[in-house]
Amino acid sequence: MIAYIKGKVIKRSGSSVVVENGGLGYKVFVGEGAAAELGVGAVVELWTHHHVREDADELYGFLTSDKLEMFDLLLDVNGIGPKSAIGVMAAISVDDLKTAIATGDLAMLTKVSGIGKKTAERIILDLKDKVGFLSPLLGSGGNARGEEIDALVALGYSMQESREALANVSQDIKDPGARLKEALKNIRK
Repeated sequence: MIAYIKGKVIKRSGSSVVVENGGLGYKVFVGEGAAAELGVGAVVELWTHHHVREDADELYGFLTSDKLEMFDLLLDVNGIGPKSAIGVMAAISVDDLKTAIATGDLAMLTKVSGIGKKTAERIILDLKDKVGFLSPLLGSGGNARGEEIDALVALGYSMQESREALANVSQDIKDPGARLKEALKNIRK
């Protein structure tokens, strides 16, 4: 299995690049955005996923290992293949994707081409426990932030309202009860 490749970009084409390493050229699918950023002649380091099927042998590459980890998690979701997963990774940053999954933000996921409501729901259901509440939006309080959002949603506020209200609460306030009180004040404004 090829897990990492470092070499010179010798060709760009759509969503892939050809990386020369040791006299061999490896075609690596990186997504359209990343392919546009990688100039011919540039030396790159890519973390890769080697995808082998009976009809294909493909490499998918990422500039950081956390992007590769998220890509691998997406592949665990029923109905998500490597082309869909790289499309998601190209459209949404890792932190935003973790936030969308942790908070159940269907709108964020469905704006990705090829991801409908049912697939977005499946991504959230399958990955919510795996990604945890690691996004910067939710802060370092981990599960407490998720519970705060759940509490506001239980009170009848939308997921979006709840997230926005909690995002505007001072990070100096650590107590979940006090954070909820502040969030409610923010909603009423």
